[in-house]
Amino acid sequence: MTAKRTCSGRPPKFEEARRPITVTLPERILQQLAAIHPDRARAIVKATTAAIGFKNENRPLVEVVEVRPREAVIIVGPSKRLLEIEWLRLVEVAPARHLLVIPSGTVIEALEVAVEDLLDHLVPAEDYERELLTELHQVLRVRRRRQDVTKAEILLVRVGKSS
Repeated sequence: MTAKRTCSGRPPKFEEARRPITVTLPERILQQLAAIHPDRARAIVKATTAAIGFKNENRPLVEVVEVRPREAVIIVGPSKRLLEIEWLRLVEVAPARHLLVIPSGTVIEALEVAVEDLLDHLVPAEDYERELLTELHQVLRVRRRRQDVTKAEILLVRVGKSS
């Protein structure tokens, strides 16, 4: 029979899964975090949730945003799984909000199939990714079936060292 472990020390700050990390931040950021909450961990959680808000009512995981009358773009939250699609680019247009960019000549169905393939290989613990990919897959499928998807090109310029 194993002895029952007694809890000692501080109670946990958060109800969800957590782990300790070590991070070095600029003094300016530390001062700003202190203004949010005296406890740095709670301040970081509050600031991150406010800035990114992966799952809150004000910021859906997948959003169809009208950019002109009767035309919209698909905006998604951050996704480590979408980054696995080698040819897909996620262009951050606002904090944690990404525009989907596919290479010229790529058919829309290729993205739909790639997202479906990602869904097939998720592990049970990937709830956030499953929800985002399921929503994206649904948007792509419905729009494709209604023939409501077209492509447009965006301008990309090279940055960094020029030859």
